[in-house]
Amino acid sequence: MKSRLLRLITALPVAGLLIFQPGLSNVQATVPQIDDELNDIQARIISGFASHELGSNGSDGGSKPTSYFPRGSDACPVNQSSNIKVNQNCLNLSDPDLQGRSQAQNETYVAQDPNQPNHLIASYNDYRRGDATCGVSYSLDKGRTWNETTVPNNFVRGTFIQRPREYFQASGDTSVAWDSKGNAYLSCQMFKRGRATTGDIDQSNGLYVFRSTQNFGASFNFPGRPVIESNNTTGNFLPLQDKQFMAVDNNANACAAGTTVATPGASCTPFQDRIYVTWTEFAPNGTAFIYEAYSSDYGEHFSPRHLVSLNSPLCVNDYGLAVGGCNENQFSQPFVGPDGVLYVIFNNFNNGQTLGGPDNRNQILLARSIDGGVTFSGLVKVTDFYDLPDCATYQGGHDNFRACVPEKAATNNSIFRATNYGSGAVNPTNPNQVVVAFGSYINQHSKESNGCTPTGTSPVTGQNLFTGVKTPGACNDDILLSVSNDGGQTFTGTTTDPRALTSATQEPGQATTDQWFQWIAFTKNGKLATSYYDRQYGTDEVTGYSDVSISGGSAPFTTFGIQRVSSSSMPIPTQFPEGTYSTFWGDYAGLSAVDNAYPFWSDTRDPDLFACPGASPGTIATPPSVCGAITPDGVPVNDQNVYIAAQSVPAR
Repeated sequence: MKSRLLRLITALPVAGLLIFQPGLSNVQATVPQIDDELNDIQARIISGFASHELGSNGSDGGSKPTSYFPRGSDACPVNQSSNIKVNQNCLNLSDPDLQGRSQAQNETYVAQDPNQPNHLIASYNDYRRGDATCGVSYSLDKGRTWNETTVPNNFVRGTFIQRPREYFQASGDTSVAWDSKGNAYLSCQMFKRGRATTGDIDQSNGLYVFRSTQNFGASFNFPGRPVIESNNTTGNFLPLQDKQFMAVDNNANACAAGTTVATPGASCTPFQDRIYVTWTEFAPNGTAFIYEAYSSDYGEHFSPRHLVSLNSPLCVNDYGLAVGGCNENQFSQPFVGPDGVLYVIFNNFNNGQTLGGPDNRNQILLARSIDGGVTFSGLVKVTDFYDLPDCATYQGGHDNFRACVPEKAATNNSIFRATNYGSGAVNPTNPNQVVVAFGSYINQHSKESNGCTPTGTSPVTGQNLFTGVKTPGACNDDILLSVSNDGGQTFTGTTTDPRALTSATQEPGQATTDQWFQWIAFTKNGKLATSYYDRQYGTDEVTGYSDVSISGGSAPFTTFGIQRVSSSSMPIPTQFPEGTYSTFWGDYAGLSAVDNAYPFWSDTRDPDLFACPGASPGTIATPPSVCGAITPDGVPVNDQNVYIAAQSVPAR
């Protein structure tokens, strides 16, 4: 195990600010890292953001561009046709070996005020201050124009230290939501980097919620209120509170006072404006359980945590840990029906196929609460899914212990981490109808009959292996749907193989190309919108370029209209590079759909800029001027900005 973890240490580029020097290498090797504390399955499923930010290569900013070309632009906000740039900053000119730091935006989430759909709040990982922070923008005109806020997340009250303040050095993994009164909320993961990067032994972390009180996300209360905190002041990384998402019961109809449980299928909620946060705790004993906490006072205080990933017969492989059951999970998402029922879905890795054999599927499970997040029902199987393939096996020695979306060519340029996950929503016109969308590498378009076969997992990384990964027309990732019509008690995917489930990606061009990083949302009239990255256009599937599309349909959700959202294809990301191309482009992409649909994504079409170099190494041109960059492979270096588009929900 330790040898695998040592390989992981060298494979995870992390956004620290310290630049490695040869004289520091021996000191660095003796300092404990998060990688030293994770077991094999934890290392596989920890979020891309957390591993990217907290792994041992936090000082490595990437490769220095070797040649430059002039660009006559001030790099301030520029829309791409109908695609609207949300982050309004001019691009900072980072040193080339810190490319992406002080520049990038990724991992997008967006929400509309249910009472004022013109009002949108959007969040993302924002690297403008050098390290990652929780970035927020807001719009009052349906996303046509945007302004930004500064989240006051530099420190929190020192609840577990003997000092008034606990200063955090990085943050991210954001989500946003509105309540029924017009208040907006931001969920933010915050952490200390630890001794390896900063010399500070404190490696504490926590999840915090900030409220924007009646001003649309323009400002937030200070300090953020803790959902859960880990006291790691003695130098350990674990426990790590990771990959949190948030939901607010913003239904307009409140049940009569004194109602303490939700009635599934009812037209009112007993828990109006209750805030729910779910997350994964990576614990020192090797487990990764899902927990939930709630606030019933507008985010001022949160309840003790409640276990969501309960023991279940669905979990047969406990990985030999002292704590058995459903103990290895990730990517939880809470969402609320119009009757006040709380649903939580999550990826689970304790299914029987993980005991060995060629079939490398995992499962998505669901827990339901009718008492406002105090207790949860027994787990229900939503579906099986097949994760994306091992990146190191098919794309070369990049980013071990991570999956990616390989292009169908002899090149190995598409190396940004990616994973399949579930996103869920309840039909507002039918509280008993619950839909979960998810990615699966084996599906009706990608299976044994066209040359795509599961072949177990990599003995080195634990990630999935397949035949046909690099073969055009063989393997490709689809966005599939699993539907419940009985309030989440059973789903179409409970007993149906992913090869036979309905796909939201039904265009002929999508039958042989990859789609990933989906999100779903219902309009108030019950139309389902699904947005995702898409390689059906042009030469995307061969070059590794990407687009964004949206699918739309109505119950019973068997046929979908599809529209292209991105106005042109996006090149392979180059920020946070491993060599030429990027290993990090976020873990998810957001969508809101109260009236129209608003897909929100991280975009790579804008060029990255640097101070033009001088004649001597390590100098800049005099007078200073702005240049773009070309990689050693002759590829223009690009930025990561976040974009949104207003779309009617396509229907067929």
